[in-house]
Amino acid sequence: MTEKLDLDHLRQWIGRTSEARDIVTAQLVKGLRATLFQEIGEPKPGDAAPWTAHWCLAQPVFPMSQLSQDGHPTRGGFLPPVPLPRRMWAGGELEFFAPLRVGDEMTRTSRIADVTMKTGSTGVLCFVSVDHLITTPRGAAVRERQDIVYRDISTAPSSAPAKPAVPPVAQHRESHFADPVLLFRYSALTFNGHRIHYDRDYVTKVEGYPGLVFHGPLQAAFIVELAARLHDGTAPKKFSYRGLQPLFEGSEFSINANDTKAGMDLWTANSAGQPTMKGNAVW
Repeated sequence: MTEKLDLDHLRQWIGRTSEARDIVTAQLVKGLRATLFQEIGEPKPGDAAPWTAHWCLAQPVFPMSQLSQDGHPTRGGFLPPVPLPRRMWAGGELEFFAPLRVGDEMTRTSRIADVTMKTGSTGVLCFVSVDHLITTPRGAAVRERQDIVYRDISTAPSSAPAKPAVPPVAQHRESHFADPVLLFRYSALTFNGHRIHYDRDYVTKVEGYPGLVFHGPLQAAFIVELAARLHDGTAPKKFSYRGLQPLFEGSEFSINANDTKAGMDLWTANSAGQPTMKGNAVW
């Protein structure tokens, strides 16, 4: 870490707001359906988009000169300038009120809700929570809390890996292959320049991962769509999720669900069956 993390300074960003607008297009819906292994079809005005289409809309656009080595915009602006090199989605919570539809003009209103710090096994962690409200002329569509985690690149020697737990058994399961093209498509749909998702030299030689990293929101999107499909196409009223460990390209991954009294427990898992993201849905 090259700079000291000044939490009091970073917490001055709490309360800052931002607003962005976009239009839900048929082409976006086709691309997202294809990426989520859904029937593509020919979306027409008024047709529903996938439930997490808002993650593809109104994304910030910066000139190349304002990008950092990792492909993210340089620190500062709406998000606090956390001086830690690794940035990833840690989890969050979604409330679904209505689907976005082809032709909708949507608005996303965002607010920095909290900035906290703790020490984990990999060193100092800084969490930034952002509240989003996505609306259309019909009213609220999605309310979201997004948790972003920043951490240093660990230089400590690796400890012996713990014996993996017995993989959980799922009542509902589907599997796909984590192809680099799948990751590229989602990066393109979300205008995400983060190099850990498409630049193998960077992710292995600079950040030290064994391969390209599967997007956190893409895992969450697969979980939400499975939950909705198992409930006659109805998204959960509330869906909370958190990342457990990275999921990498080059092998099979699965999307899993178990029914509960309140709704569903859901998770994605790597080829060994170990959960990489967990979620909980209630209707």
